[in-house]
Amino acid sequence: MPEFSVYVMPVLIFFARIADVSLGTLRITMVSRGYKLQSALLGFFEVLIWVIVVAQLLTNLDHWVNYVAYAAGFSAGTFIGLYIEDKMKVGTVLVRIITLNKSGELIEALKEAGVAVTSVDAKGGYNDVKVIFTVMKRKKLNKVFTIVKEIDPEAFFSTEDVKYSNKHHDHLLKPDDQNPFDRLLRLRKGV
Repeated sequence: MPEFSVYVMPVLIFFARIADVSLGTLRITMVSRGYKLQSALLGFFEVLIWVIVVAQLLTNLDHWVNYVAYAAGFSAGTFIGLYIEDKMKVGTVLVRIITLNKSGELIEALKEAGVAVTSVDAKGGYNDVKVIFTVMKRKKLNKVFTIVKEIDPEAFFSTEDVKYSNKHHDHLLKPDDQNPFDRLLRLRKGV
């Protein structure tokens, strides 16, 4: 059985660390975006895996390879956790676009793509600019970036996470684009 711990234990520690650190990265992301239940569930499995790994590490202190596997698993888990989080695209974001010349064209293209926008006139460092805002699910972010880059490659844009939003601007869509049931409810409410 000693051969098992010498050769297989570092591999198990490495992959278990990848799992628990990836879960930890996702948990922190979920906490910052207000997903309480998902955060608690991820935290349970993160700590369960961590306790098992530490117990194995403490029973095999005489093999330095286990320490390296532990550290390498932590590093790889951080990278993989961030990669998974980026692919999941969970949450809501505020997109801020600052454009100098092509605001009208940009606003129309965003509306055509189903993106609700709010725009304001602003003063830049040397020129008048238009600032365009939208709040959306992160899953739609690449579509907006593509539109902005195609129409106004010189535009500046930034995003920030939104922890809470009472609406995702679906109420700003043209009535013809809305779900018929939603239109009926809004008529009854007088909206």
